[in-house]
Amino acid sequence: KDTEKAIELLRDYFQDKFAKKLNLHRVSAPLFVKADSGLNDGLSGTEKAVSFDITSIPNSYCEIVHSLAKWKRMALGKYGYKVGEGIYTNMNAIRRQEAVLDNMHSVYVDQWDWEKIILAENRNFDFLKDVVRNIYSVILDTAKYIQTVFPQIKNNLVDEIQFITSEELLKLYPDKTTKERENIITKQYGAVFIMQIGEKLSNGEPHDLRAPDYDDWALNGDIMVWYPELNRAIELS
Repeated sequence: KDTEKAIELLRDYFQDKFAKKLNLHRVSAPLFVKADSGLNDGLSGTEKAVSFDITSIPNSYCEIVHSLAKWKRMALGKYGYKVGEGIYTNMNAIRRQEAVLDNMHSVYVDQWDWEKIILAENRNFDFLKDVVRNIYSVILDTAKYIQTVFPQIKNNLVDEIQFITSEELLKLYPDKTTKERENIITKQYGAVFIMQIGEKLSNGEPHDLRAPDYDDWALNGDIMVWYPELNRAIELS
C-alpha cells in the first residue's frame, strides 16, 4: 500500500511541476489509432503493432499504439497550440516485440508522452541542453519531495547532469558494448545525457535503434541515471 501511495504522489507531483516548467497542458491520449492513419509510432521500423477490428464498423482496422510520437504533433496543430506551448499525456501502450523483458522493460508501457512547439532557430544543442536541464531539475525536485514523505527512500541523484555524444562515448570505451559504455559513463557521473543516437558510429554500428521517420538522429538523446539498487544505468527520458 505504501508503494502504491508513493507512486501516486510521485506521479501527481512530477506532472504538475513538469507541466509548469515546460509550459505544457494535459490532453487525453488514445489507446489505439486507425491502422491506415499513419499516426502510430513505427519505433525502429520493424515492430508490428497489436491490431484488431471493430465488429460494428466495416473495415475498421485499428492498432494499439506503440507511443504517441506522431499523434502528439497532429494534436498540437488540431488543438491550435502556439510556439512555446506544448502538451503532455499519460500514455499506455503495448509493445509485443520488446526484445528484453526485465526490471525495466515490459510489453506493457505506462509513461508520460509530451511534445512542444519550438522555432526553427531553436533546433540546436544549446536549446536541447536547456530542455534536458529543465527536465532533470524536475526529476531532482520530485525525488527530494518523495523523500520528505517517505524518508526511508534513498535519493541517489546527483545535482547536475552531464552531456556526451554517442561517438565521444565510443571513443572513450571502444572495446565495450553499447550498454557497457552507458553503465560506465553513468556510474562515473551519476546522471548523463547521451546525444546523437540512431546514426551509425565510426565502428559502423548505431549506439541504439531509433525511429527512422521522425526522430532527428543528430539532435536527440537519452537521460540516463545510475541506479545502485540494480547496479546499472537506467533511461528516464
